[in-house]
Amino acid sequence: DVQLQASGGGLVQPGDSLRLSCAASGFTFQSEAMDWFRRAPGAVSEWVSRISADGGARDYRGDVMGRFTTSRDNARNTLYLEMNDLEPEDTAIYYCALANGRARGQGTQVTVSS
Repeated sequence: DVQLQASGGGLVQPGDSLRLSCAASGFTFQSEAMDWFRRAPGAVSEWVSRISADGGARDYRGDVMGRFTTSRDNARNTLYLEMNDLEPEDTAIYYCALANGRARGQGTQVTVSS
């Protein structure tokens, strides 16, 4: 079965950086485009980024463009989200998902606060 486990979250101050990881198993990772989503307290989930199966194409929501970078290591079946210049508005549970919508994993909490 598909398993997606995000990690790397934490409590940071505005302007800090974090790198999230998502360990994938149960499917052919290198054949699938992958997404990051986030869900802020009291809000609905929102899409954050997408990366193509080979990593050659990436897309981001507008308010993270230029601050967040998604990448992947297909040899390690791992997806990454590098987050720089974090803002309090980035506070959320972040989780990874198959871009085809078939599965999404458990998330990791990111809290940005001074």
